[in-house]
Amino acid sequence: MADFINSFWDLYVSGLVAFGLLFCLVVLVTNMTSKESGEPKLQGHVWDENLREYNNPLPRWWLYLFWATVIFSIFYLYLFPGFGNRHSNPADPEKDRGLRAQYAQEVFDAEGTYGPIFARYQGISVETLAKDPDAVATGQRLFLTYCAQCHGSLGQGSRGFPNLTDGDWLYGGDPETIKGSISEGRAGMMTPLGGTLTADEIKDAANYVRSLSNLSHDAARAARGRDIFTGKGTCLTCHGADGKGAVAMGISMGVPAMGLLGAPNLTDSVWLYDNSEDAIIEGITRGRNAGPGSLTNNMPAWKDFLGEAKVHVLAAYVYSLSNK
Repeated sequence: MADFINSFWDLYVSGLVAFGLLFCLVVLVTNMTSKESGEPKLQGHVWDENLREYNNPLPRWWLYLFWATVIFSIFYLYLFPGFGNRHSNPADPEKDRGLRAQYAQEVFDAEGTYGPIFARYQGISVETLAKDPDAVATGQRLFLTYCAQCHGSLGQGSRGFPNLTDGDWLYGGDPETIKGSISEGRAGMMTPLGGTLTADEIKDAANYVRSLSNLSHDAARAARGRDIFTGKGTCLTCHGADGKGAVAMGISMGVPAMGLLGAPNLTDSVWLYDNSEDAIIEGITRGRNAGPGSLTNNMPAWKDFLGEAKVHVLAAYVYSLSNK
């Protein structure tokens, strides 16, 4: 609970805990009945023809154990963050207790043990670290912990998540660009054209895009789609007149920073999402990371969470995947 970033959840869970304790107390109080003399009363419930339920009070030892459990839980939940973020004091960590304090202590201990190793690696170039087995192994552990969820344990990616083991890079595969991608994250944008082009024009453009990488297509639609690609659709602004993307366009124009656009090469066999006609139509229609209705798929920034030294080692591992 101490890790919740919204106070609503803090109060919500605290309320659930308080309600549970109150319910237990009500059960205890309502069952604090004394045993009467004479024949016990029947509840009136009958099962299997002659099985009846008596209205006997709970055994005292059971009630006492229940009371002890409830009282213990109240003290326990007060000392630990069961009643919310009551003992968190980031300004004075020494007075902090509970799970957050334990986590902070573990982070502090780990930093003392591994910090000097990462600091030493930080002074070595990414290219050199990519050839160091120990550094690569360290980077791989970071990758498996923080990156494998999207890119896969082998770095080969999946639909919407790039393959890091080939030579195809959306923004660039040099060490500094890889570090920049990890540090700052990526959110390449494609403008949605569903409001600019008709459904038929979008289908023509999709067939032209498929023709660029020698995929099966309707030749007549592809011919019309070429005019849309270079004209009304203005696709060449990002992908280039030849469809080879922003990185290639930037290199040919002597402006490598154009790789920041993230516009992919449409002429090769590498597809980040899918090369089917329906998937291409969807991308053209809805766009990517372009506001409400568009398809979103961002890479988060890791600089604040991991720190510069770990990002440096992680970049060396990623670089090694495509530079054997």
